Amino acid sequence: MPVPKEFASPARITAKERAFSQIQRWIIEGTLLPGEKLIDAELAESLAVSRTPIREALQLLEVQGLVSMYPGKETRVRNIVKDDILKMYPTLAVLHALATELATQTFVPVQIEVLKDLNKRFSQAIENGQPFQAMELDEQFHNLIIENSDNAYIASFSSSLQIHIRRFKYIFLKHKITATLTSVEEHASIILAIEKRDSEKASAIMKQNILRPMNELYALI
Repeated sequence: MPVPKEFASPARITAKERAFSQIQRWIIEGTLLPGEKLIDAELAESLAVSRTPIREALQLLEVQGLVSMYPGKETRVRNIVKDDILKMYPTLAVLHALATELATQTFVPVQIEVLKDLNKRFSQAIENGQPFQAMELDEQFHNLIIENSDNAYIASFSSSLQIHIRRFKYIFLKHKITATLTSVEEHASIILAIEKRDSEKASAIMKQNILRPMNELYALI
């Protein structure tokens, strides 16, 4: 089970949190492949922690649906189910479209500037070949809109879906440069609609922004 020896790790977090964050990233990036057996002793050595936080992190990852644990036997990275793309993306699109409709009237100028900055950095990450950073910036853009919708249920359901979609999104951002730059243009159109307080248009573009990659991803995987 080869894992990198050198990687950036966040500061001031617990061993469990660090293990959880890093293993999650390895799964999303494909460093740990679908179906791969996870050996807690090897992960503990790579992350320079004891086996206890590794086991705790794996339990959290099982709750997220990223690994499957078989007590007393083994733990493996959960396989990607291709048809899930056609189930998850439409659901997320409806949630984000509703969030955008609710949030459009609440944005203040300083928040709109934050959206513009996030989209600019998102574009730069794509052009610089940094798919994981691009994915995180894209999520920050969408999450700010969700926060402004002031609907905890949208936030909760969206967060749950995003965990699973991240594995698909990373593949898309890694391989489809032209298509992902289209996302930058769609983000810009969403921002413009928000500036004009056009809830209907902002919502429609947001739905398109989520659904557009779906068919391309389905063909790619």
